[in-house]
Amino acid sequence: MRSNMLAMLVIFALLHLLYMKAPTSTLSDDKPPFKQNVPLPRTTGSMSTTSSSSVSVVVSVQQEKEESDPLVPPRKATKSERISWFRRKLPELEILKSTSKSKRFHGRVLELYNKNCSAQFFMVWLSPAKSFGPREMLAVDTLFTTNPGACLVILSNSLDSPKGYTILKPLLDQGFNLVAVTLDIPFLVKNTPAEAWLKKLKSGKMDPGSIPLFMNLSDLTRLAVLYKYGGIYLDTDIIFLNSMTGLRNAIGAQSLNHKTKRWTRLNNAVMVFDLYHPLMREFLHEYSTTFDGNRWGYNSPYLVSRVIQRLGHKPEYNLTIFPPDAFYPVNWLKIPSLFKKPATTREAKWVEKTVQEMNKGSYMIHLWNKVTRKMKIEEGSVMHKLISTHCTVCGNITESHT
Repeated sequence: MRSNMLAMLVIFALLHLLYMKAPTSTLSDDKPPFKQNVPLPRTTGSMSTTSSSSVSVVVSVQQEKEESDPLVPPRKATKSERISWFRRKLPELEILKSTSKSKRFHGRVLELYNKNCSAQFFMVWLSPAKSFGPREMLAVDTLFTTNPGACLVILSNSLDSPKGYTILKPLLDQGFNLVAVTLDIPFLVKNTPAEAWLKKLKSGKMDPGSIPLFMNLSDLTRLAVLYKYGGIYLDTDIIFLNSMTGLRNAIGAQSLNHKTKRWTRLNNAVMVFDLYHPLMREFLHEYSTTFDGNRWGYNSPYLVSRVIQRLGHKPEYNLTIFPPDAFYPVNWLKIPSLFKKPATTREAKWVEKTVQEMNKGSYMIHLWNKVTRKMKIEEGSVMHKLISTHCTVCGNITESHT
């Protein structure tokens, strides 16, 4: 009897082991517990068994190593720790060097701008090519649709590649005057006030700051390229509504004092300046002498605001400061309302009125990507109506958040 019961217990135990549910990962796919500011490694599937879990961890670590950005400092590092980290990373930072490829920068820019461009535009993209997504494509699409005959240089090491060409091909197939060029930062800052800053940075004795360095390099690059070539700099999270080809020496206010109607903050997401404009040189000097890599916006919107507050009144600058409606008609707090389709007749009337007002009074809409990047542009919304009437390729409007 006892032997029969023991046999049955053994069978039940074996059946339990055979059919029990395999352990699954406790990590949510949409909230992976990785460090902020570090590109998230792609997982290849759920971790269902001990052996596959080990393989997944190895693959994940390898992918994280491959995708990690050398320009992103360690989280919560002290100043001395950041300096030591940056000194170790310096040899692999190609973006700070002049290479055989980057030395073609000047020639390729001139080659494009010799095509009788109606206007010279610049964008900067220092992120991986694969992250140049539908929203960025819509920005370029609407730029060319509203500015026929314009030329655009995208300063980007990642997009100046076979993969980048594939991404940009739908726009190139339209005949747009567009090129992605590997940037040459040493060339761009040479004989400018920022040359000393770059030399100090590359010495390894300077604190690069807690903010990812690519953000601060983007701020520097836009200033330097406008100083040396002149034209229009634009962020990549913009939808264009009207031609900018007639603008000169202009910048836009992001906010106004409601009582005095004077600007309280400018923004460097859109800047229009002549070649070697003295104010651009002042921006570069301010960047070089007051750089702070630990304060968000200090080297960008706050920088141009500081300098223009101090010097912008000089008549020789011939500077125009546009009100918010020109470049930033909707602030980052209210922008989500433009993505929603109307649910009532009253809302539908508001959509139509807003579309008409923006078409008439704004050059563009800044999308504030940090807020809206994952928001769906619903059909019938203000944003959908504006984009669909100002684009040529018009790809993935309602799915541009994915």
